[in-house]
Amino acid sequence: MFEDFQSRRVQVDEASIFVRYGGDGPPVVLLHGHPRTSATWHRVAPLLARRGFTVVCPDLRGYGRSTGPAPTADHAGYSKRAVAGDVVSVMRSLGHARFALAGHDRGGSAALRLALDHPDAVSRVALIDCLPLTEHLSRITTEFATQWWHWFFFAQPDIPERVINADPDSWYRGDPQSMGQENHDEWRAAMRNPDVVRAMLEDYRAGLTVDRRHEEDDRAAGVRIRCPALILWSLRDDLEDLYGDPVKIWRQWAPDVRGHGIDSGHHVAEEAPEELASSLAGFFTGWGSSP
Repeated sequence: MFEDFQSRRVQVDEASIFVRYGGDGPPVVLLHGHPRTSATWHRVAPLLARRGFTVVCPDLRGYGRSTGPAPTADHAGYSKRAVAGDVVSVMRSLGHARFALAGHDRGGSAALRLALDHPDAVSRVALIDCLPLTEHLSRITTEFATQWWHWFFFAQPDIPERVINADPDSWYRGDPQSMGQENHDEWRAAMRNPDVVRAMLEDYRAGLTVDRRHEEDDRAAGVRIRCPALILWSLRDDLEDLYGDPVKIWRQWAPDVRGHGIDSGHHVAEEAPEELASSLAGFFTGWGSSP
């Protein structure tokens, strides 16, 4: 994986971030979702590098080979605000003050927070298979609660750790053929680490508490994404089934937004890398800009 890419560890305040990077050109950051690591981008990152980008793929704090602080009662150490700060610090350490950004799933929530908190750092943002957390929570239905029950299970104290760590191989299932063997092996090793499991659960606990409050504060203050935004979603996932056109929801958060679906299941970077890379590359080079 990641031939001709480099890797390093960057210390950022209370976290240590593992990051892969390669290519030459305008910088692009790719943020993975749950329960993946930066290795989920192993088919997309080289395609973007060949299209003339410097591609940076970090493990989110606590995920994969990145580490974070000990959990606290307010879950702030794993808030999307903290993760966004990590990414800005990592990019500055690599010499990039401004960059394009894509986030998938929970990485999309971090990308949204980064675009809102650090607008001068983000030139363009692509948000994949996600909505703002408050938009999900304001639309809770029986279907949502049934299909996304894990949000509320993960938010419980202590119980999820005991259940998952009792048999992580059964809880987290992945197919090495569709994921790629090296990606699968890296992911499987992370899922067997109780510290990683705890950090991933803290991500969800933060989502229902501190992250929700941050989004509510932004909405009350009229804070919106200032850069162009691309919304992508997997057509064989359930986002469109639950909410209709995701672009319509995102227009409340970004004045310059466009988007489309991709024929894929949820892990689009692994299942449809060529189409995803093409969409991202076109957007990051200015395709579809508003007049």
